[in-house]
Order: sequence, then C-alpha cells, then structure tokens
Amino acid sequence: MTEAAAGPGGPGHAHPVGHRDQVRRPARVRLTGTAGRLTRTVGRVTSRTVPGSVRAARLVGAARRGSRRLPPTVRDSLVPALLLLNIATTGSPQGLPVAVALTAALALPLVWRRRAPLTVFGAVAAAAFVQWLTDVQLPADVALLVALYTVAANAGRRATLAAAAVAEAGALLACLRWTTDGAFLTPFVAVTATVVAAAVLGLNVRTTRAYLAALEERAAHLEHQQDQQARLAVAEERTRITREMHDIVTHNLSVMVALTDAARYAQHRSPDRAAAAMLQISETGRQALTDMRRTLGILRTDEPDAQRHPLPGIAQLEALADQMGAAGLPTRVEVEGSHSHIPATAQLTVYRLVQEALTNTFKHTPAGTRATVRIRCSAGTVTVDVTDSGPCPPPPGAAPSGHGIPGMRERSAAYGGTLRAGPLPGGGWGVRTRLFLDSGGAASA
Repeated sequence: MTEAAAGPGGPGHAHPVGHRDQVRRPARVRLTGTAGRLTRTVGRVTSRTVPGSVRAARLVGAARRGSRRLPPTVRDSLVPALLLLNIATTGSPQGLPVAVALTAALALPLVWRRRAPLTVFGAVAAAAFVQWLTDVQLPADVALLVALYTVAANAGRRATLAAAAVAEAGALLACLRWTTDGAFLTPFVAVTATVVAAAVLGLNVRTTRAYLAALEERAAHLEHQQDQQARLAVAEERTRITREMHDIVTHNLSVMVALTDAARYAQHRSPDRAAAAMLQISETGRQALTDMRRTLGILRTDEPDAQRHPLPGIAQLEALADQMGAAGLPTRVEVEGSHSHIPATAQLTVYRLVQEALTNTFKHTPAGTRATVRIRCSAGTVTVDVTDSGPCPPPPGAAPSGHGIPGMRERSAAYGGTLRAGPLPGGGWGVRTRLFLDSGGAASA
C-alpha cells in the first residue's frame, strides 16, 4: 500500500518542518499510498497562503453541499468511480489489467458500505491483503480508510476497534514491505495517524447522529406531553364550567320556582307580597344571567363582563342568605375570622359550596326549615359548615342524585379537603368540609 525511495539527503539528512523545499524536492521516503498523499497534501496546505486555504475550504464546502443533494447510492458510487478513473488514466499499460482489477476489488464494495459496513470492510481488507501479496501499490488503498470510517459511524465500539486493528495491521505490513533504507518510523506514524483519524471521525459522526436522534425523540416526547397537558387543561376547564353552570342554574331556578309558587298563591290574598315575590324573581333571574355571563365570559378575551362583575365570595353570603330567606328558607350566616387574605378562587369555592348546600336543603326539606352557615377563617384553612333544622333527613337517594354532592366533593378535593354530608344526630342535615389554602394553590398551579 506504500512505497519509499531513498532521498538525496541520505538517512541522516532532514529538512526543517514547513520548508518549501521539502515539498518541491524528492522526499527521503516516497509514499504512493494513503500516507504519501496525506503528507504531501499537508505540506502543500501549510505552504500556501491563508486566502488559498479559504478558497479551498469554500470549494470543499460547496462540493459537500452539492453531494448531499444526491441519493445515497449515487454518493457512495462517486469514490469508486474516481478511483477507477484515476487508475485507468494514470496506470502503466503493462500492469493496467491487474491494477484495474485490484482497484475494482478495493473500491466497488464501497457502493454498499452504508447497508453492510462490516461486510464491506471485510471485502476491502481482503482485497488489500491480496494487493499486498501481489506487491502492487495503488491509490485505491484509501478505500480501506473509507470502509473503516463507515464501520465507526454505523457499528458499535467493539466492531470499530476490531476494524481499526485490522487496518493498523495492514499499515504495519505495508510499511514493513514498501519502505527502504530503514525509513520505517515516519511512514508508519503517518499511516497510523490516518487510521486513527478515520476511526475517530466515524465515532464522532455516530455520536452526533445519536445525539440528534435523542433530541428529536425528546422534542417529540415534549410535544406529545404538551398535547396531553392541553387536553387535560381543556377537560378540567370543561368540568369547571359544567360545575359552575350546574350550581348557578340549579340554585337560581329552584329559588325562582319557589318564588313563582308563592306569588301565585298570594296574588289574590296579598297582592303586595305577590309583587315583592315577582320583583325577587326578576332580581334572581338577572343575577343568574350575570353569573352565567361571568362564567362563560372567561372563554372570550374580548368579554368585559367578567371584569365588571367580580367573582362572588364570602362577603356575598349575606346576600345569598337574604335570597334564600325570601324564597322560604330562613338562613343565618356566621363568619369567624377575617377573610381578606383568602384568594378569590378559594372564596368562590366557599360560596359555591354554601350555595349548593342551601339549594339541596331548600329542595328536600319541608316548609319551616331553617339553615345555618358557619364559616371559620384562619391563616391556612377555611372551614365550611352548613346545617339545617329539618325534622327528618332527605329521602334515600334524593340528596346524592345528580351532580350536587359530587360537585361539592370535587370542589373540596381541589383544596385538599374531604366533604362530609349526611344526617345529624339531633335531626336535620349537615355539610362540613375544610379547605387548605396551600393545597388549593398547588392544585391551581
């Protein structure tokens, strides 16, 4: 694969590194294989000026970009074609058939190097060994380095080490056979450097490819995770809106039905009470429309109604109690502690829990029942306790039906609380839960 000839300077003569005469005059060791081309190319590049190197780099970059546009099979066929063309145009007529045959054996397997890198490397190594046995030196020895690079870029580390060992053994045999005058170390080091460079370059390509594949997989995973989070957010928002609409519609319609019945019975005996009930019905309907617009207006960015009407909270429980009293359920509200530090979302949860509990009491208890709402506010918790004085608990299956109590459990669970609803020992019905503000913040986040 390499050859050497004695130079005029003799074994002890050496030129300074980078001297121009080192390139122009015959070298002490002349290599026609890969090492010779590498050393001569390095000498020419180092002796040229910087603009020349820039132009060469631009040409190489343009050639690389152009080759990427070609199909892989066409790209892999370029090196064998160039090697065959080189040996056909520069080889001597006497040994041309043997040189062409050996070049074809070395170069043609490179066409399939991406499909079967280990097989191609074995075929090229076998052809190189036959070339060494026949004592023919060819430029096509570079095919062994290309095959080694392909193995390092596509196979594992063990396969790369084995291929590099085979290539290094070939370099040792070539230098032992084709160097003269005892000049063994310099060509052997040069050829070894090319073998190591080919293997390292292939390993870098394989590492980069694996890194890019990992990045693509991670990006796909993140995209899938974002889609899942978006779907979960949509489902949660849909559940929240459904729960809000249920509370608004159920409560207000129950109050409006009760007030309508009262107005119908009182229209002849007490027209003033009937008129007051009708006004209360109108006010309840307006409040229901306001709550619905506020709830649905969050879905629209251009809806200012949600800003004009703040979310109901603990301060609005007195108005809720007055509304229930007007409908026929006398309600008393007791608030212990300051609620100014409680977030608006937690206050809305308290309001909806009380509203739903009072609505269930209003629907399932007879006339004359009274309700009591106790709210205890502390630094980190809010306790909600709603009781009534009904003479008997609701009929079996009446209270748990629908979405009332399940909705209250979901609201309470969002703030780390457990809702308890059931008959009281002394009679009546009670709903009790404790909201943890820290849990609610975490859940909201």
